[in-house]
Amino acid sequence: MKKTLLYTGLLSLVLSTATAQDDVYPAPKQNKRTAITNAVIHVGNGTVIENGTLVFDNGKITYSGAAAGAPSAETIVDAKGKHIYPGIILPASTLGLQEISGVRGSTDINELGELNPSIHSIVAYKAESIVTNTLRANGILLAHVAPGGQLVAGQSSVVQLDAWNYEDAAYKIDNGMHFYMPSLLARPGGGRFAALLALLGPQQPSDPVKAALDRIEGVKAFFREAKAYHQKDAGKEINLKFEATKALFEKKQKLYIHCSQVKQMLVAIDFVKEFGFDVVLVGASDSWQIADLLKQNNIAVILTQEHNLPTLDDDDVDQPYKAATALHKAGVLFCLNDDDPQNRGRNLPFNAGTAAAYGLGKEEALKAITLNAAKILGIDDKTGTLEVGKDANIVISAGDILDMKSSIITNAYIQGRGINLSSKHTQLYERYKHKYGIK
Repeated sequence: MKKTLLYTGLLSLVLSTATAQDDVYPAPKQNKRTAITNAVIHVGNGTVIENGTLVFDNGKITYSGAAAGAPSAETIVDAKGKHIYPGIILPASTLGLQEISGVRGSTDINELGELNPSIHSIVAYKAESIVTNTLRANGILLAHVAPGGQLVAGQSSVVQLDAWNYEDAAYKIDNGMHFYMPSLLARPGGGRFAALLALLGPQQPSDPVKAALDRIEGVKAFFREAKAYHQKDAGKEINLKFEATKALFEKKQKLYIHCSQVKQMLVAIDFVKEFGFDVVLVGASDSWQIADLLKQNNIAVILTQEHNLPTLDDDDVDQPYKAATALHKAGVLFCLNDDDPQNRGRNLPFNAGTAAAYGLGKEEALKAITLNAAKILGIDDKTGTLEVGKDANIVISAGDILDMKSSIITNAYIQGRGINLSSKHTQLYERYKHKYGIK
């Protein structure tokens, strides 16, 4: 009976959550040339235009510069005293694959097995997720949706956050393969289960590092077989898992390796040297220690969580805040992320603000969540900056978008469409303002 009540309660929660934003519709296609005037334009490549004008038509930016040279437009948005930014990009997330972590039926992140290169995360993406709207309210307009799992987890895609379904949301499909590398740190004492294991009597000696290396070697063996498979002549027996790796070997797809320890990152470099893969490190909290080596091997980095404790006991307590600056000084292509399960990505601009305060500077920090992220995801030809010819993915803020106190997003456009910034959060805010008579 208790279980029945629990399941009924969880089901009610899921259903109420799923229908909480049914009145927030995707915006229609842009049909009038629009100009945003009298604003400070942060182009995203380090350039700042005071009192600038941005013009976009049919979803594309047609002018970005001084007000004096701006062409005419049918719709004028006066942004006097405000700032214009490129749409922020969340570079590694499970957005749309999970609604509530404690409800199994709302989660579609992992697949069974350890080698799943043919899994496509895009088909499981839920465009109507209520989490999506909370991100848009903070200026995040694009996200890289990646599968989870063990070892080779599958393929990720980039989505734009204003869509009816996953087909509409798709911005770049299957742009990367994901490899979750096992830890290469021994855990002395048996970890949290040490006491239980002791009660069970003497255990067989084990070496967790050797076991991890064996699993990594298994992944290498898989890619060696895949490479040999692609070199065979026509008439070979079709292997779907090997077929799924073809874009990796042709460098049309990147290999995103999830790891944080220096030892793991050295193994990642081996993947570059042996297979010639275009590798991106995800997590990489210790990447600052080998920044020069990463630069030499042309390896990019997605720093997943700055607001965290340092990885090692010997590190400075503020080392996670300084890591971005160290990578920048070494010339490593990197971007920032927010993978805190409580924030679900929405604090990404404020993570960049922390990096700006710890030596990176505001415009470089902005690049770390716009242009740099677009380069790493392979979409910089379409977005990442407010330059002519790129998609009109635009955010207008009343204050500094990197500052939690002053950032107030007033308008946002995805491919020229003016989107609704309402979310479950704003709806609750208005509800209780009404309850207590606050104007």
